[in-house]
Amino acid sequence: MDQPLFDGRERYEELRRERGFAAVAAGLWHTGRLEGLRLPCVAIVGTRAATRYGIRLAHEFASELGAAGCCIVSGLALGIDTAAHEGALSAGAPTVAVLGSGHRRLFPARNRSLAERILAGGGAVLSPYSPDHDPFPGQFLARNGIVAAISDAVVVIEAPARSGALNTAGWAAGRIPVLAVPGDVDRKHVAGCLALIRDGAILARGAGDVLEALGRAAPPSRTADDAASGDGPDSVGARVIRALDAGAIELDVLIAAAGAQPAEVLAVLTLLELEGRVERSGASTYARRR
Repeated sequence: MDQPLFDGRERYEELRRERGFAAVAAGLWHTGRLEGLRLPCVAIVGTRAATRYGIRLAHEFASELGAAGCCIVSGLALGIDTAAHEGALSAGAPTVAVLGSGHRRLFPARNRSLAERILAGGGAVLSPYSPDHDPFPGQFLARNGIVAAISDAVVVIEAPARSGALNTAGWAAGRIPVLAVPGDVDRKHVAGCLALIRDGAILARGAGDVLEALGRAAPPSRTADDAASGDGPDSVGARVIRALDAGAIELDVLIAAAGAQPAEVLAVLTLLELEGRVERSGASTYARRR
């Protein structure tokens, strides 16, 4: 149910005042649960035109930070934002989406199911706009300010020289830690990240660097076999892919074939879908994308 943000408003107002976010919208509408805002909140943002590598990183950063007790904040956009929300959900962690439109005019519309899963997972959807307010380009810059205002750190993954993610980092600069993931110097989609690092942002190689910036202990590091790429012959990812090689398969059969926990298999499938390697038909049938 859409309603003005009262629960948690004192914390939001305190953050606006103490961190100098006076220009950020004072009133918010929300649907969902706000308990996640009491946790250390990490914003993960980046380009909508993300590479597979960027999507994988965003998912892994979010899942590892979520497992370490953080709430993941992002803007529900395609690309990096979507991967960040998905990563948090795969870890069973709360995630908060901040919109540049009203809740009933959610943009992009194709992420409505993701918003529903965020709510089902104990997260929230916030907006400075009333529920029926249509999306307009300039409103997303205001959204970025709110993302920064409710977060304790901002991580930028894959951002070109002109990117809304850099606007979020600009709101955060000098107020909370800003981290950026590096990339190849000749790739346009990371030019913004490299510029942030040049200008003083913390270089982020993994979730441990983010937790260090927050003053928290890093979780145990993951090996490559833990990732959903299926590179290791005995990894969950490899077993899932082998099962999918036989053709379309129902989720419960796939879980049994992989010999893993449902949450592990779902995390693998989420990442493979984001990478474009697997497609879902109906509610629970998966197949390799040829």
